[in-house]
Amino acid sequence: MFTALIFYMFASIAIASGVMVISSRNPVHSVLWLILAFFNAAGLFLLLGAEFLAMVLVIVYVGAVAVLFLFVVMMLDINMVELREGFLQYLPTGALIGVVLLVELLAMFGGWAFAPDIDALIKAPTPTLDQASNTVALGKIIYTNYVYLFQASGLVLLVAMIGTILLTHRKRTGVRKQVVADQVNRSTSSVELRKVQTGRGI
Repeated sequence: MFTALIFYMFASIAIASGVMVISSRNPVHSVLWLILAFFNAAGLFLLLGAEFLAMVLVIVYVGAVAVLFLFVVMMLDINMVELREGFLQYLPTGALIGVVLLVELLAMFGGWAFAPDIDALIKAPTPTLDQASNTVALGKIIYTNYVYLFQASGLVLLVAMIGTILLTHRKRTGVRKQVVADQVNRSTSSVELRKVQTGRGI
């Protein structure tokens, strides 16, 4: 009974935090609500006995990703008035994409079918801690049954990183960049050595 109450508490707070993430007008507040949602998701992982996933969620997502989002949002100083001005312009495109995603979700759930051995899989006993820890069991599943999907997720992250670098290194006027070739090929006359006497300036 106590476990069920803890579960519903974590789940309700996580859902409410997720709603506040997309409904908050201030981007900084959205990131703070996202951090709260991550903490409650970590609590749900603890209830499932997945301590490793809970710690990864707190350390990686809360300690790195969410803080990075917070600093980026605060440094960008996003003008919400300009964002709202183009809302009606992109509304038809956004509505079309939303309808396509809704159709795909309905098609997926409409053709959903359970595996024939679902009962045996549910009733299969989980290994005890003396046989395999939570981290070892997770590693065996990722690097055996889902190794191709794991590699595909790495490629997706690589493409996202390359796209981010290309977007940030676009040519902009009024920005001075470092040119290593010009620095190496410069003449030695740009540097002048002077011997300064003790107690006197230049």
